Amino acid sequence: MNEEASIGRVIDEVRKALGPRLLEILVVDTDSRDRTREIATAKGARVIPEPRRGYGRAYKTGFHEARGTYIATLDADLTYPADRLPDFLAALETDRADFVSGDRMSHLGGEAMSGMHRIGNAILNAAFRLLYRARIRDSQSGMWAFRRSILPRLYLVHDGMAFSEELKIEAIRNGFRFFEIPVDYRVRVGDKKIRSTSDAVKNLIWLARKRFGWHPKPR
Repeated sequence: MNEEASIGRVIDEVRKALGPRLLEILVVDTDSRDRTREIATAKGARVIPEPRRGYGRAYKTGFHEARGTYIATLDADLTYPADRLPDFLAALETDRADFVSGDRMSHLGGEAMSGMHRIGNAILNAAFRLLYRARIRDSQSGMWAFRRSILPRLYLVHDGMAFSEELKIEAIRNGFRFFEIPVDYRVRVGDKKIRSTSDAVKNLIWLARKRFGWHPKPR
């Protein structure tokens, strides 16, 4: 939503990184009021309107529309390095993994993440490891690649920021081979949308509720 300052560069980075591959680039747009849709369309992306708000809601809509063998994701704000996508896809194509996730925390430096955001991530990572007995370094990462064929086995219900951790929980719980690749994390372009404290608290509560059996119906 409202990422006109970065969306074109993100698409350019993806095309450059993946070169001659047959690509389907999807941009899920949550009622942007700027030129996000126009820029994405001009760059050759298929823009999918999704008027319902929410990080998870946008991803679920995008997953439903995707047609490729693999799905790879990036935020639209240039924080994640598209040039690492070939490494993510190589892990899938060589059958080393079913789900690959970016690990921002191992190489985190500079000013890309505020102090409160770092603390929140550390707490959420510790809670994830404790509740789900999973070795994970970055439970909140938003850069993933996975086989589209695994989606029917993932019970994904959250429409907000906790969707990121829910997706990883479902992949791990269902026995899919989960693999993390360290990536650089960059300063976002455009206005910040995440609310570090409130989002962290909500995500922590969601981790516990999902662990102990709260299962609403998917939307």
